[in-house]
Amino acid sequence: MTRKERYQKVIDYFKKNMPVAKTELSYTNTYELIVATILSAQCTDKRVNLITPAFFEQFPTLEALAVAQQENVFEVIKSCSYPNNKAKNLIGMAKGVMERFNGEIPKDLNDLQTLPGVGRKTANVVASVAFNTPAIAVDTHVFRVAQRIGLSYNAKTPLETEKQLMQHIPKELWAVAHHWLILHGRYTCTARNPKCSNCGITELCKEFPKIMGIGKK
Repeated sequence: MTRKERYQKVIDYFKKNMPVAKTELSYTNTYELIVATILSAQCTDKRVNLITPAFFEQFPTLEALAVAQQENVFEVIKSCSYPNNKAKNLIGMAKGVMERFNGEIPKDLNDLQTLPGVGRKTANVVASVAFNTPAIAVDTHVFRVAQRIGLSYNAKTPLETEKQLMQHIPKELWAVAHHWLILHGRYTCTARNPKCSNCGITELCKEFPKIMGIGKK
């Protein structure tokens, strides 16, 4: 099977079986999205969605967050991973937007990545979800799934995986492809005990034979 054929099979499968795929983070505007995405680093969307209602009640705007005390932000988000760092970064992000971008969250990927707590993955999520910018955000789920089903090849980093996916997936599908892979990784192709019996693309999976104990493919 050629790489082109493999990619086409994956795209066809998800188009048919997951025609609607979007973020599971709860948000109503770009400010809420960037906060939720920063909080979601190494934390489940489910946990983030439990935290954000109280967060946005206390810090409803960028302006409010920019002048917040770190200990007050920490108190609201302490049930997520790395709350000290995230509290510091959230305030820093808000201050950066207010001071350098006139209170408007930037659309540009490079500008986004100048903000505290906003790495490439977070920038890609915000750009694609909020601004419809073609982008593929590679988190642990996307990195794992891309490797297992052979979409990435010898990729050692999320950036290498991102570049390979962008090379072979049509640009108009980049944003939805991110959600296809992340949701597949979250609910089916899990890191431990993947649910192979629920997977429709085991024929493409490099790990499936090993998982099933039937030798190398």
